[in-house]
Amino acid sequence: MRAKENGHPQVCVQNLLQLFRGQCPYERVKGLDPRLLDQPAQIAMPQIMQEAEWLIETYEPRVTVDEIHVDTRDALGGYVVTADVSEV
Repeated sequence: MRAKENGHPQVCVQNLLQLFRGQCPYERVKGLDPRLLDQPAQIAMPQIMQEAEWLIETYEPRVTVDEIHVDTRDALGGYVVTADVSEV
């Protein structure tokens, strides 16, 4: 997370997508489900996209989700979740 300017909606979305469930002490459901990390990206991709959309819609009402992308980083199953959002 950034040290400054965390209030911008796009930065908040970026922070949400880098968070895993259980990391936020008083919001245990905030973040992506870490159980999806152990699955191959091609199998987990629809679930990851659905979870990311729910996460953004629930915790960042200042934006609307246009599209969610899940890109594989390497052959070992790593992936990156990005979201195209527009401000309301």
